[in-house]
Amino acid sequence: MASVLNFGAVRVHLGEKSGKYPDGNQLIVQGADMRVAFDTPEVANRIGPELDTVDLVILGHVHEDHMAGLHRLTHAPVQVHEADLAAAQSWDGLCQHYGYPAEVLEAMHAIVQKDFHYQPRPDATGYSDGALWDLGGGVRVRAHHLPGHTAGHCALVVESEGLAFIGDIDLSGFGPYYGDATSNLSDFRHTLKKVAELDARIWATSHHKSVITDRAQFLADLARFASKIDERSAQLLGYLQTPHSLHELVSRRLLYPQGYDVPFVPCAERNTIDMHLEELLAQGQIQSLEDGRFVAV
Repeated sequence: MASVLNFGAVRVHLGEKSGKYPDGNQLIVQGADMRVAFDTPEVANRIGPELDTVDLVILGHVHEDHMAGLHRLTHAPVQVHEADLAAAQSWDGLCQHYGYPAEVLEAMHAIVQKDFHYQPRPDATGYSDGALWDLGGGVRVRAHHLPGHTAGHCALVVESEGLAFIGDIDLSGFGPYYGDATSNLSDFRHTLKKVAELDARIWATSHHKSVITDRAQFLADLARFASKIDERSAQLLGYLQTPHSLHELVSRRLLYPQGYDVPFVPCAERNTIDMHLEELLAQGQIQSLEDGRFVAV
């Protein structure tokens, strides 16, 4: 059985290694009238009746590791922010969400089925920023749109408990992930400022940190997490002291160590590096050469 932390109406079932990917942390919120699950990571498959009897699943965003328990909850409606809705509804929608080449998507399809029990939810419906769910007995959940990781990524705040589920703003040492087609570096920078303004005293992440109950600690962890973005820009500028093409930069790696060869990695590297190059070009820190390569100014 997973370890469980209790915060009033909220129970946090910790995934393996505090929800380290490919696992995650499962939140279940109990009101007087409804029981709701936030996402369904791999740990959902080890919980039992408490999860099986939920009345609703609210996805903070759509990725394979957040849908790993949906195959058990065919009875429960699923809601997701409208910008991520198509990715929840069909494999084609998830493919567009990832934005990978066909051969990578084929490999990913096998992985998500085998490792994450993937089932699309064509019945899923959309919510928008500020959506409010009243679970009864004073327990209320509100969505706060915090894009960047995905276009529809949201924090789900249990207002009665002052608890913010901030999803994949996971405060990990890896730093922010914005490597897919609907990811956006500029949005993530803005989100990292907005998440600090949430009215909360408890912060729960999908991965790694699990739960933080001290604001000073939260802000320190958030600052460290956010700093990875500028560290990546600095690393790229170091590479670009000599001219490099995008392909050469992808080969050198910005996110993942050499030898970590999961199928999506080159795509994530390319998408991420491309966003940083656009930002550095706009700032005048690099220039593009006639042969398509980039170099620091």
